[in-house]
Amino acid sequence: MDVQVEGRPVSVASDATVADALREALSGKKFKVVVAARIPDAADAGQGTERAGRLLDLSAPIPAGCAALEPVYADSPEGLRLLRHSAAHVMAAAVKKLFPAARVTIGPAIDSGFYYDFDVERPFSSEDFASIEAEMRRIAEAGLPFTRRDLPRDEARAFFAGQGETYKVELIDGIEGDTVSLYTCGDFTDLCRGPHVPHTGFARASKLMSVAGAYWHGDEKNPMLSRIYGTAFADQKSLDAYLRQLEEAKRRDHRKLGRELSLFTFHEDVAPGMVFWLPRGMLVRTILEDFWRKEHLKRGYDIVQGPQLLRVETWQRSGHYDHYRENMYFTQIDEDAYGIKPMNCIGHMLIYRHDLRSYRDLPQRYFELGVVHRHEKSGVLHGLLRVRQFTQDDAHILCTPEQLQGEILEVIHLIRDLMGLFGFEYKVAVSTRPESSIGTDEAWEQATTALIRAVEAAGIPYEINAGDGAFYGPKIDVRLLDCLGREWQCSTIQVDFTLPERFDLVYVGQDGERHRPVMVHRAIMGSLERFIGVLVEQFAGALPTWLAPEQARLLTVTDDAAEAAARMRRELLELGVRAGEDTRNEKLGFKVREAQLAKIPYMLIVGDKEVQAGGVNVRLRSGENLGLKSVAEVAALIRADAEEPFKRGGMRYSFS
Repeated sequence: MDVQVEGRPVSVASDATVADALREALSGKKFKVVVAARIPDAADAGQGTERAGRLLDLSAPIPAGCAALEPVYADSPEGLRLLRHSAAHVMAAAVKKLFPAARVTIGPAIDSGFYYDFDVERPFSSEDFASIEAEMRRIAEAGLPFTRRDLPRDEARAFFAGQGETYKVELIDGIEGDTVSLYTCGDFTDLCRGPHVPHTGFARASKLMSVAGAYWHGDEKNPMLSRIYGTAFADQKSLDAYLRQLEEAKRRDHRKLGRELSLFTFHEDVAPGMVFWLPRGMLVRTILEDFWRKEHLKRGYDIVQGPQLLRVETWQRSGHYDHYRENMYFTQIDEDAYGIKPMNCIGHMLIYRHDLRSYRDLPQRYFELGVVHRHEKSGVLHGLLRVRQFTQDDAHILCTPEQLQGEILEVIHLIRDLMGLFGFEYKVAVSTRPESSIGTDEAWEQATTALIRAVEAAGIPYEINAGDGAFYGPKIDVRLLDCLGREWQCSTIQVDFTLPERFDLVYVGQDGERHRPVMVHRAIMGSLERFIGVLVEQFAGALPTWLAPEQARLLTVTDDAAEAAARMRRELLELGVRAGEDTRNEKLGFKVREAQLAKIPYMLIVGDKEVQAGGVNVRLRSGENLGLKSVAEVAALIRADAEEPFKRGGMRYSFS
């Protein structure tokens, strides 16, 4: 038979395996790093291909009608997922070797690696890792093949029952079909759909990471299992790079830095998932909010504010009650039910309805730094990055259909400017209609088309994220990339034809008739809490000078300089510099070290020589010394430093 592999035709015997075809088409070096193959879409593979898109083991026979195969390489996203799934089997094999009484359950690949859950008398701890990893290395170095068997359900059930693997028996009982597949490596056999890498040698670059408890099927009524998390990569170099990145991420963890820099704190005993902003952190937030309000005013937005509570009937009318109530909080007032707002859109629509609008009044752009509440499960709460109470830089634009694409473009430009200000790269996806949604097919098609055309007009690459839109409309999702290459959900632009219909929003057109506006929901930073958390990690706590809560600190050399330092601080404050002072009777080196740990951008040394010269010696947090400067020169230097990111990003903002 003839098979296409990466555009190259290959002739193989009718009983050939996938490996036979790939070995013939690829160089020896490339073939060594292939872990599986994919049957491409039928349009690419030729007519008659069955189950296009499915993955195959290299040992599998080439299916009848298959005209093409796509190699899956170990370092590709798909290859890594297969490799990590196989590493989970290797880990389970090692655990069964060392702890024969352990009963195995499931072991999937996840985004960052893999895990496997075990039913054991004593839960595992990190102290067990050394012996398990040693056994994993032995299995990997043996290069044991992963072999597949398809067995009748009853036969497979009897096999696992005979081994006392009751969880596998339960899984088989829940599988439809007459047969199930098993994979074996060495002495270990597992129930698995597959596919797997060719042999255990691909799992050499593996590392166990942590342990946790997990209920079987996630139900607290079921037994508590012991879960071991691990990760695996195509080679040791990639694994080492990942482990270094994790160490750097720990160093930058915003929760750790938030404590060290006295920015914020949490009291889970009284307000889980809610932030207590300390003075320095609240100052950072205030500076960011003030800048953002001014930026919106410059761009033609009106600042508004809606209430925290609305009657439940309002949320029913909007569709939130049917589609979002599990994420909402409710309360009772005078025997009436109210919903605490999880978003600001309803308030803005009611503000729009305050007056009858003409087409000349559109677009109406409403901006609110709105506090919202959303119910998040306690297990997913994570510092500032996942909270229950947060502030959205929310805006809603009500416009004519003809204005829609231009308004979306302006929002894209605002996103671009914000990302440029902080030096973030970003990815864009257009998310389409989910299964649970409201509105007509025509409205969804019109809204999705407008988003795609705007992104294309902006010249931004994008992906289609099928089925992940909001329940009322499609959206553009922007994920920023931080300095460690991690992705964070940030900006969103959503087009909505449905809620204006439900709330009877109208404008009077040129024809004198009433027409329905389109609503654009948008948030740029998204949650301010999350954005500040990402910023703290991006800059490792050393926030840009314009955003630093303390831009300069005066450090005295002797007690005699304390009076001059206090006078200089007052002068800096009057010149708009956020300045502090350290006049303690401590050595200068100690004070400098503390200022560096506090990430202060400018350290201003005040000793006898500086007092006599009427200035300060300037030292940057990077360690660079700028020498003697007057207070006015220091203020001008700090102002220029604060304005530089805005100039670099093409934005106009003055701190004078």
